[in-house]
Amino acid sequence: MKTAPVILLAAFATALASPVSAATGGVDPKQIINESNSFLKEREPEMTEEEYALYEKVMTMLSSNPEFALKLLESMMSDKEPPSPAFEFILGNAYYAAGHPEQSESRYRSAVKRYPSFLRAWVNLGVLYYSSDRYRDAIPCFSKAVVLGDRDSTTFGMLGYCLEKEGNVVSSEMAYMQALSGAPDDPTWKEGLLRICIAGKQYPRAESLVKDIIMDRPTETQFWLIYANILLSEGRKLDATVLLETARGTGVANAEELGLLGDLYADQGLTREAAEAYRRVLALSPELGAPKLLHFAEVLISDGRTGDAQAVLDSIKSELTPAGQIEFLQARADILAAQRRWPDARRELERLLQLAPLNGKALLSVGRTYAAEEDVPRATLAFEAASRAEGTAYVADLELANIELKNRNFVKSAEYLEKALGIQKTDAVEDYLARVKTLSAKEDQQQQ
Repeated sequence: MKTAPVILLAAFATALASPVSAATGGVDPKQIINESNSFLKEREPEMTEEEYALYEKVMTMLSSNPEFALKLLESMMSDKEPPSPAFEFILGNAYYAAGHPEQSESRYRSAVKRYPSFLRAWVNLGVLYYSSDRYRDAIPCFSKAVVLGDRDSTTFGMLGYCLEKEGNVVSSEMAYMQALSGAPDDPTWKEGLLRICIAGKQYPRAESLVKDIIMDRPTETQFWLIYANILLSEGRKLDATVLLETARGTGVANAEELGLLGDLYADQGLTREAAEAYRRVLALSPELGAPKLLHFAEVLISDGRTGDAQAVLDSIKSELTPAGQIEFLQARADILAAQRRWPDARRELERLLQLAPLNGKALLSVGRTYAAEEDVPRATLAFEAASRAEGTAYVADLELANIELKNRNFVKSAEYLEKALGIQKTDAVEDYLARVKTLSAKEDQQQQ
């Protein structure tokens, strides 16, 4: 019995599409801009004496009372002479702190245009774009800051994130590594590099990173799931199973982790352990656990283990969704059909069809119960209905072709086979059609 684990790297990549901590990662844009209010001598433009006198008065207000500070700064504006680039920079900070990003952007852009080597203005302009998800605009700002000598880990990290969002994986990886070289324990940039490694299928590096993250943040469940899926991507099912058992044992595992553990147990034929894991999922998350158990029951039925399948169905105590109820009735009918209890199976299927009259799978199952009892007219009616339902026309046409072949209606059998091939071409069905046509031709010759 095999059932593949259903949560793979492709499925959880979206969960890592942005840093776990916040939309802007572990970065506090306001803090960066507030801390830039002190000027760097000999590296940045200077203010006039009047501007500097006012700046000294309002500097402490920029974080505590930005609106009032902004009014004082605006009072210095003159229609005759533009303010210095340094003063425009402070105005940009004040506008940002007061929640006016458009005016802030205008001031920062003016400052860097008039003084192109104004490093902190480039950084703050990048932060403004970064915090508003304008990643493409932020990239040249952070890049310019790096060229001008900025070696701050946060600048490299924000540049890496922007490059990642724009699909520049190689440059993003380099930026994240620069960020981590200065701040090796920063969780946000470590997560960023982890995403890059997973996207590039660099699983050994990804494993090393996620192990470090789990060591630092052992209670953050999603990283255990990521680690397990990295191991699965390397074909290390046993290691993934042991890891998830550890997560369960330490109380870290949630519904998704337990669901994947159940899948791994089922894949290894550990029925009792799989059922127990799925029951725990059901207790934590009925909307996730019930489908897991229903799927597991179908796997057991196909493996001929109807007793185990019935035990799994009996364990589903929670109220099912309408879709779940349909799957439950189908599983009950499949168990009864496997036990050759045809009328009982039909009763379950009739209940199902009352909920979903056009359910193709149920109609196919009804047709097969009648066919098993050699009730050809009723079987034909059911298969014809299934042939008109979405997703079951191909199989229904094959079933109808088989009925007509048994009744030596070769022409009709060939018609159904041609309909099936119109939906899906396979060598087996084409060979089947060729043999039926041969039989039809022989019969025609005998009748002549």
